[in-house]
Amino acid sequence: MINLKKTIVLLTVLLIFSGSQLGLTQHNNETFHWYKGNTHTHTLNSDGDSTPDDVVRWYREHGYHFLVITDHDYFTNVDGLNAVIGAEKQFIVIMGIEASYGVDSRSIHINGLNPKQYILPQKGTGVVETIQKNVNAIRDAGGVPHINHPNYRWSITADDLKQITNCKLFELFSGHPHINNYGGGGMPSVEEIWDDVLSSGKLIYGVAVDDAHAFKEPWNKDVARPGQGWIMVRAKHLTAGALLEAMEEGDFYASTGVEIEKFQVDEDGMSIMIKVSGPTKFRTQFIGKDGKVFKEDISNPATYQFKGNEMYIRAKILDSNGRVAWIQPVKVKDWN
Repeated sequence: MINLKKTIVLLTVLLIFSGSQLGLTQHNNETFHWYKGNTHTHTLNSDGDSTPDDVVRWYREHGYHFLVITDHDYFTNVDGLNAVIGAEKQFIVIMGIEASYGVDSRSIHINGLNPKQYILPQKGTGVVETIQKNVNAIRDAGGVPHINHPNYRWSITADDLKQITNCKLFELFSGHPHINNYGGGGMPSVEEIWDDVLSSGKLIYGVAVDDAHAFKEPWNKDVARPGQGWIMVRAKHLTAGALLEAMEEGDFYASTGVEIEKFQVDEDGMSIMIKVSGPTKFRTQFIGKDGKVFKEDISNPATYQFKGNEMYIRAKILDSNGRVAWIQPVKVKDWN
């Protein structure tokens, strides 16, 4: 086996608790917390159906710790929302924007998280140049970019993503009903796109989001409802800076409902303890280069021993009710 000590991402044991109680873990004598959040949401200020106040209250009342409002090409001010609905160490609202541009019938949408100034959507001569110009504009504005819903109108391919620089986040799962998360008709799923990009040697982290627009019909599965996908971020503080720094380091997992109780990685392998509620059953896939499933485990904890030929390993946990959690890729060999 190759020497993994210098190339593997070392993570400490992670603890997750339900409800408003936060999981705690120690790392380098510092206390880290786990925060649940959504980074893609719309209000009446673009094409949502509810006021910013109602949108923020929904997330606060449903156990989230942070929310990024990302109206299309519009800055929704969050200062008043934080003053009224936010609470120190409990819940914050983060400024955001969704820069949106159409290129040859394809929709290029890039979220800017916590930018310091307004961002005009940028147009290039093609898909890759348009994405890169918007990523650069978001960085120049002091924000963190993430590339949205690649399979919306089949707009962004793996080859497109491979060419983008200075962007570490993309939407692996979107709760919007028109996003084509699972591919079809000869088109790859978003997960297949992810593995294609990772297998090229480019490291990118997968985010799960709501892309919520419809808060008045939470029962209607044909609309973009809240509560469909989220991330759990491990950070020292509940601040925009700490959360986004952790995300860009891959210190989070994405979920549509599966919760992780403990997760450990060392030079030999990884172990995942899944939080169990009721008679739910689980299946964990350990996935590496070219999307190959190196092991499938129905045990809890699920474990995997590194072989050295995987290039990377990411874990996907599926439950018997169709919910999923995705753990970010751990490198077993150096990335380009």
